[in-house]
Amino acid sequence: MIARLTAVLAFTAGLQSGALAQGAPADFLNYQGPDREKRLIERAKQEGALTIYTSLAPTEARPMVEAFEKKYGIKVELWRAISERVIQRTVSEAKAGRHTVDVVATNGPEMELLSREKILTPYFTPHAADLPPAGIPKHRLWLPDRLQFFVVGFNTNMVKREELPKTLAGFTDPKWKGKLGIEAGDAEWMATLFMKWGEKEAMAFFRKLSEMRPEVRKGHVLLAQLVAAGEIPVGLTIYSANAETLKRKGAPIDWAPIEAVARPQGLGISRNAPHPAAALLYADFVLSAEEGQKLYESMGRPPVNLKVKSQLTNFSHVFLDPVAVLDESEKWHKLWEELFLKR
Repeated sequence: MIARLTAVLAFTAGLQSGALAQGAPADFLNYQGPDREKRLIERAKQEGALTIYTSLAPTEARPMVEAFEKKYGIKVELWRAISERVIQRTVSEAKAGRHTVDVVATNGPEMELLSREKILTPYFTPHAADLPPAGIPKHRLWLPDRLQFFVVGFNTNMVKREELPKTLAGFTDPKWKGKLGIEAGDAEWMATLFMKWGEKEAMAFFRKLSEMRPEVRKGHVLLAQLVAAGEIPVGLTIYSANAETLKRKGAPIDWAPIEAVARPQGLGISRNAPHPAAALLYADFVLSAEEGQKLYESMGRPPVNLKVKSQLTNFSHVFLDPVAVLDESEKWHKLWEELFLKR
């Protein structure tokens, strides 16, 4: 993903600040009075529509939108694509002065990019108090709406859970050679572990892992499918949600949160949103423990609201820092390429 972000940064470098000078009214977006919910619902229903750009899979994005439409009677236009296309479309429309999108929801580092391009606006939601502080950016131009965990996925016909080492370093044992796989763009996973362990320990691990010559595949869904099919016995950078989805369908795959890394997925409101009240109402809905977060959990997506107690999040993990990932993207991509892509 780091490489893709670098390309997107180059794409956005020529933005004119004047194209983004306009801003959505902020009075009610940050209103905290006792009648907030009543006023917000009334205004959102007057707007009557909402446009969302997201990288969330249709199997999860569509049920979330349908639940929102059913509750409030507000028609939602949903456009879904991979994260870099979401960013490119959002930025290009802003540059051209076409204000179409209300809500953007995608990976934390990409959301951070949008905040730097002054495309997002801050907003208040009472549910922010229930979110993990480590996942909330200081500027609050976007908030985490779910988590994406990098975990160890394994084929249950080929590897028993009790055979897994307790640490990632255990996978550098020669007995695991020829049995490991990673995703081609996961430099951000590596960067987070460097920040957690320190450079000396992390460099020693990743050098040894490189010598193990893990299989490298592009796409987290594909990597999970290959593990489930037995072509790769163990994936070190599996998304837990992908493994959980296949597991619930009966595939021989399971996952273990061995030194798990949590990447916050973000939800932001466009500063030029044509339907700002509907956008804020949707943010409330998604971040609510009783509604959107509960729905995420039921679909096997790790919820971020701390009020939702779930086995999908109930384990030790470290948060990926979108700011650091973005600031040092060139450094981490270069090292990742050297270790795993240039063979």
